[in-house]
Amino acid sequence: MKTLQLLQKNLIWSIPAFMGLGLLYGTWLDTSMLKMAILPLTFLMVYPMMVNLNFKQLLSGGDTRLQVVTQVINFLVIPFLGLAIGQMFFADKPFLVTGLLLTSLLPTSGMTISWTGFARGNMPAAVKMTVVGLVLGSLLTPFYLQWFLGSSVEIPLLKVFREIIVIVFLPMALGYLTQKWLVKRYGMARFQKDIKGQFPPLSTLGVLGIVFVAMAMKASVIVGQPLLLVVYALPLLLLYAINFVISTVVGKYLFNRGDGIALVYGSVMRNLSIALAIAMTVFRENGSEIALIIALAYIIQVQAGAWYVRWTDRIFGAAPPEVAGDVMKAGVITISPNENLRAAIAMLEREHIHSLVVQVPGQKPLGVLNTRALFDHVVSVSKDVMLPVSSVALDAAVVVELSTPLDQVVKMMQAMNAYKAIVVDKQQQSLGVITEMVYLDKIVHRA
Repeated sequence: MKTLQLLQKNLIWSIPAFMGLGLLYGTWLDTSMLKMAILPLTFLMVYPMMVNLNFKQLLSGGDTRLQVVTQVINFLVIPFLGLAIGQMFFADKPFLVTGLLLTSLLPTSGMTISWTGFARGNMPAAVKMTVVGLVLGSLLTPFYLQWFLGSSVEIPLLKVFREIIVIVFLPMALGYLTQKWLVKRYGMARFQKDIKGQFPPLSTLGVLGIVFVAMAMKASVIVGQPLLLVVYALPLLLLYAINFVISTVVGKYLFNRGDGIALVYGSVMRNLSIALAIAMTVFRENGSEIALIIALAYIIQVQAGAWYVRWTDRIFGAAPPEVAGDVMKAGVITISPNENLRAAIAMLEREHIHSLVVQVPGQKPLGVLNTRALFDHVVSVSKDVMLPVSSVALDAAVVVELSTPLDQVVKMMQAMNAYKAIVVDKQQQSLGVITEMVYLDKIVHRA
């Protein structure tokens, strides 16, 4: 797992390395058996990222205009741009045009959320863009391929739909069920803290495997024309450059800083994993040629996303001071003060956590019930587990809103000798927590 995490964090190097290994393999060894690996590698690439999708984010509101503008760019601007650039560079090579079109058709990925967070953008909006972009892109891709390339490339429309069901919607359903089972089995707190992070590296393994197979199957052509990769990279550089310019201008002049950054990463970052999966499963013999374009897009996309973070403050202005909503760990397990201690103990055990927020719905949290106080009460006061939660001494609750400055939160925690702060919205609904460790972890990553 540590090796996979290292490969995931260094895609700018790991993808070229696996491209090189695939090239060596295809040059010296028989590649016919590699075709059998395409489907399992595709599933390995797509399924893990589906486990971590936040489907509940679709139900949140308040950013309709931002979401609409982002998807207009994603589906009414960028695909036409990708098609035009593809036809300009590869007029006589329709499968390379297909590769550029697939790159421009499927918006958003895990990178959308990651880079938005690094640049201090609107993270909830980025999460929603990721889910909406994935669903819309998967549904619209077969029609775009048919409309744009039906006259030059045979597009098996029913096969495209069937493959998208197999490589997108089936893993999505299985990922959702897996997420529900893991949360039920280990609790939301442990899922968020210990389990969720194990899936993206597995997806990276699938990506690297597909890149390896694509290069191996195309090795003879590349060895004969060593400058081919440079020729393939030029239209991709142009596509990403224009995409960055369009989304930056729209984001800067139509939205605030946080929303503008989310729009940029929600439209420039593409779901190259799904594009690779479609290329290798739908187009079969010609899939490796299409996959080369997409593999190069990975390298460009990772590098471009990293550099754009460095320029964000110059483009959108300096980020405001950090607030509670920027650093909180989402998800709070609450219990009513009128519930009995048996229910509290069962909840702590089920969720694999050490404390509960005691709160009447719609009212300010009353305090924090931790296992130490519960243990002391049962041992020293009363073993009657049917007593209400309110009978146990609670830790003081530091309650802050999403917009409370982080420095103020820390001072409040120090003043009240509290190890965590509860973050609530305007309706006093608990949204997340800031613990001492969350703050220290933030300092370490900032350094």
